[in-house]
Amino acid sequence: MLSFIIPAHNEELWIAKCLDSIRTTMEKVAEPYEVIVVDDASTDSTPEIARRMGARTLPVEHRKISAVRNAGARSADGDVFFFVDADTQVNERAVSAALSELRAGAAGGGCAPEFEGPKPWWAGIIIWIAVRIARRIRLVGGCFHFCTRDAFNAIGGYDETLLAGEDMAFCQAIKKVGRFVVPGPTVVTSARKLQVVTPWEVISLLVSIALRGPRYESNWIVDILYGPRAQACRKHHEAD
Repeated sequence: MLSFIIPAHNEELWIAKCLDSIRTTMEKVAEPYEVIVVDDASTDSTPEIARRMGARTLPVEHRKISAVRNAGARSADGDVFFFVDADTQVNERAVSAALSELRAGAAGGGCAPEFEGPKPWWAGIIIWIAVRIARRIRLVGGCFHFCTRDAFNAIGGYDETLLAGEDMAFCQAIKKVGRFVVPGPTVVTSARKLQVVTPWEVISLLVSIALRGPRYESNWIVDILYGPRAQACRKHHEAD
């Protein structure tokens, strides 16, 4: 059994594409699976869309993405966990590559993203560099993580002491219990966050991660998830 765990807070504009990508992918992969949308206090139609599309919904009120991911894992029945952001679309190549790596002995991993939608010119340059560094050092963001249940239990899940950076901490923790991989296939994720940040914020974030690892301070990432910048992301999407 494969468990797709999707943390979601007010994701009505993106959740349907995410769920449809999982359904289409699993028609090709043809293995037993479940989809759990962990609805973190949404005030829009996110949970209704998820239920209508056949996902199991789990209501929580954490406003902390690490805790939301962990809540989904605790309710999951699968032997393999896929953590997929609600604005991300998976595909058969990425899921199959992940399963192949896990069945060859890897403990976990993640796929690099390609960004969908308008984005600033500078973002393409930074992303091109960041993705290549990420592949080399095996450290990727949380839009598409995967691991075995045993590895997840061994590390105690995502670090709930972190408001941001739980995805980087996950990568580092998995490396301590087994092999962490970054397969070649990519997934598609929304460029919405890149529309509400400056290049200096992104560069500063990358430098902080390089120097401090997951324990960097990034109030704007939390703001994008739950604050005013989340609303700005929505407005940009609707304008596009």
